[in-house]
Amino acid sequence: MTLCVLHVAAEMFPLLKTGGLADVAGALPPAQSQLGMDVRVVLPGFPAVLAGLSDLEPVADLGAAFGAGQVRLERGVLKPHGVVVYVVRADAFYDRPGNPYLDAAHRPYADNDRRFALLGWSAARIATGADPAWKPHIVHAHDWHAGLAPAYLRAFERGGAARVASVMTVHNLAYQGVFPASEFGVLQLPGDFYAVDGLEFYGHVSFLKAGLFYADRITTVSPTYAREIQTQAHGAGLHGLLQTRTHDISGILNGVDYTIWSPTIDDAIASRYTAAKPSGKSKCKTALQERVGLARDDDALLFGVVSRLTEQKGLDLLLSAVPDIVQRGGQLVVLGTGDPALETGMKNAAAAHPGAVAVVLGFDETLSHSIIAGSDVVMVPSRFEPCGLTQLYALAYGALPLVHCVGGLADTVVDCSLENLAEGLATGFVFENFDRASIVAAIRRAFALKGRRTEWKAVVKRAMCQSFGWETAALRYAEVYQGLLAP
Repeated sequence: MTLCVLHVAAEMFPLLKTGGLADVAGALPPAQSQLGMDVRVVLPGFPAVLAGLSDLEPVADLGAAFGAGQVRLERGVLKPHGVVVYVVRADAFYDRPGNPYLDAAHRPYADNDRRFALLGWSAARIATGADPAWKPHIVHAHDWHAGLAPAYLRAFERGGAARVASVMTVHNLAYQGVFPASEFGVLQLPGDFYAVDGLEFYGHVSFLKAGLFYADRITTVSPTYAREIQTQAHGAGLHGLLQTRTHDISGILNGVDYTIWSPTIDDAIASRYTAAKPSGKSKCKTALQERVGLARDDDALLFGVVSRLTEQKGLDLLLSAVPDIVQRGGQLVVLGTGDPALETGMKNAAAAHPGAVAVVLGFDETLSHSIIAGSDVVMVPSRFEPCGLTQLYALAYGALPLVHCVGGLADTVVDCSLENLAEGLATGFVFENFDRASIVAAIRRAFALKGRRTEWKAVVKRAMCQSFGWETAALRYAEVYQGLLAP
């Protein structure tokens, strides 16, 4: 039997990307297809999604739903992998310019509850026969936007539909899709689903909680994060529910798509290079310094940041340590956008240290590759980090990650302590406590190692030889699926 899986997500690289979720949705299905599964994805009909698919054709008319008018299901192909993608066509909901979640004033759209209820409902419709030519054995929902899919499956089952198993993956528990209780009626779910054992969350409706409660299995994107979310400190109000489901939770580390993120084949960087022949990296560093206006200095220890500028990402802590980097002769380049106060802080740091600090506000995929390739150290000082992909990209490019010891960062980076250096294990710099003294100590370790050229080169080579391909993750998800289908 060929295992059929339907992924449900709000975005998918390269069609549409606002964060790491898109990278996962873009890379996991092809990796699973390589294992012989029949894997498809359902996405909202955002303009960028429609524009990027080939061979779009109608599949079904789903009727009027959620006030969106007539909803159509279409099917296309994402090349070059050939992944089949279903698109929920409801132009009143999805045909909007700019950010897929926020209006022109950067506020969440007032109808986001209905927009993403429609996504989950459409996934459940596909699972229960909307496409006469294909049905999944497993519905795999990603983050709060898809959180209602497992709930609709249970509701449809109550109405006589065949049972379809579901998996809920938490990419970031902090984003929960919480809406007023008064909106529950528009979701077209049975009334008793609004309960503590259901969607109710402190007097509101939580899409993510729905997924965590109704899905058959729960996964997170790293083993450490799977443990952390069951604690009060990291559980974001859901730790009680998650503790009751502890035997249903698996932590499966995200992978890297090395067809996109590898310095041996990357067209976006100034010079390609390998672990065996790393000389091209210095050319990437020079090109980066010139592009962003840093002083051209091959000996300066260059720290790079590619991140959303938010409190979660620990950029306020990084700001406090900028003088320590500059005073030691280091440089810093930051690419990102987000919290206006953090954006202002970064711009002020660049103004205070011309030639040593460069800040580019916004997002630029090509520049992000240039920063990862051109930096000596890539900083990911997150308060919490479910998995983190940036540090995995950094390892591949020989830019040693400097990270806070949480979530997937703790699972993927080994600190350059004397013991780890001696045993040939070190791949980066890890600080335990989220405070200025700890991050500055890690920065000092980076400078100290850079001064020992032979050891620095050995750690860079070891970092580049780490492998976090999607094949491993795909196999782990296959185990989860098989466990659900076992008689």
